[in-house]
Amino acid sequence: MFENVRNKMRDKIRRLEYVMTIHAEEEMVNDGLTVFDIENGILTGEVVERQKDVETGEWKYLVGGKTIDVEDIIVVTKLSVNDKLVVITMYLEKYEIET
Repeated sequence: MFENVRNKMRDKIRRLEYVMTIHAEEEMVNDGLTVFDIENGILTGEVVERQKDVETGEWKYLVGGKTIDVEDIIVVTKLSVNDKLVVITMYLEKYEIET
């Protein structure tokens, strides 16, 4: 459903054109994950949900993918105004891709 957005996110990961929020880094460490898990989650994942931020009006996307150890992960991202991918947070969780 969001193939263009997904492809743009994957391209940003491959080109290392992304940043992680402090919150995302803290959650990554708390869950015992690495940046490679986050990258793999986006590279193997699909957009499972799009949400509009009530305060900023920006769209954020929940990407369901797999970590390096093949665990289910949700990576919450957005495309910033300066054309970087922003990793907002992530969590280990099963997800369902809408068809």
